[in-house]
Amino acid sequence: MLTPFVRSDAVGAILAETFLHPDRELSISEIARRAGVLPAVAHRETGRLIESGVLTDRRDGNNRLVRVNQRHPLYAPMNEIVQATYGPVPVLRELLEGVPGVREAFVYGSWAARRSGQGGEFPGDIDVMVVGDIDVDRLIEVEVSARERLGVVVNVHRTSARAWDHRQGNPFLETVASRPMIPLDVKERPRA
Repeated sequence: MLTPFVRSDAVGAILAETFLHPDRELSISEIARRAGVLPAVAHRETGRLIESGVLTDRRDGNNRLVRVNQRHPLYAPMNEIVQATYGPVPVLRELLEGVPGVREAFVYGSWAARRSGQGGEFPGDIDVMVVGDIDVDRLIEVEVSARERLGVVVNVHRTSARAWDHRQGNPFLETVASRPMIPLDVKERPRA
């Protein structure tokens, strides 16, 4: 188990949630929710990562709290790999949380295709669609912050909820909807 962090998509998602916030402890149920995996999968894979020394854990009552092991000899290179491959979802979700008017958001394009298991070259950028009534200046801030944190070009596009819901006849939106999309699980926030 010299490289346990590439076993599956679930492991990548779990590592992204832990590596992106190395000082944060998460319960296994929180990891499962944030990574979008079943609790049993999170429990099994987290246990393997703890056993290999990539993650550490401690008990707090009935909770098993987990965090990344920054003292692991491969922490720095694993961190780079995790951020490049699985980091976009939690980073973008975090940046879009609390943004007024976001009904939904997802990653599409080549990055989403690779994450969904389609072959091809490693993506050179990340395409994000935000659906709702969002201030353009706020989306530019999100795009710039995502580029800085991920070290890759991030293209944030927006469309109204009406246009997304009635996309037939719009070639761009039809194409986006017909290809792999990775949801960011951002809930709509009321305007302030």
